[in-house]
Amino acid sequence: MKVGIVSDLHCNIAGLERAVALMGPVDDLLCLGDSIYEYRFSNEVAAFLRDRGAKTILGNHEEVFFGAGGERARQAEWIDPDLMAWLGSQPRTRRLDYGGKALLMVHSTAWEPYGAYVYPHSREFRRFGEADARFVLYGHTHMQVAARVGKVLVVNPGSAGDARDHANGRRLSFAVLDTEAETVAFTDFTL
Repeated sequence: MKVGIVSDLHCNIAGLERAVALMGPVDDLLCLGDSIYEYRFSNEVAAFLRDRGAKTILGNHEEVFFGAGGERARQAEWIDPDLMAWLGSQPRTRRLDYGGKALLMVHSTAWEPYGAYVYPHSREFRRFGEADARFVLYGHTHMQVAARVGKVLVVNPGSAGDARDHANGRRLSFAVLDTEAETVAFTDFTL
């Protein structure tokens, strides 16, 4: 199966739409969190993800928005309450199965404390190999990664909404995972 992966959209509907158009036909669309930006909500991004049936998880920006500090932001009259309820109901992590191969979706880490920035050179990166999964997908760093840690293929698609990765010239990006071949293809793009 071909799985399209986006992360860290940060309310950028144009980036999301462009990423999905560029990735072409995929069997599943996954969003690794931070579809919104702290105290800002995007009806357009939430509607796109929901209407496409994207398997979505919450990131640290959703936690801020849906937490106690985001109460005032959630009162904005222009926010579609159904879309806000849909996004708020998404899990923090998600386990999927592709042909008997387990895939774990997390925003930052699969261990506590959640929210750490884990880069391939970080000492903590090897901990992804402890996951009971064939694939671990994570976002949060806005930096592309495809690395095998033991039996686990660890993938970070970069960001389709807020380019910060100097390694790809600070361009937006997404990834497509072929779960059968266990290969990852990245696409960098600009708007």
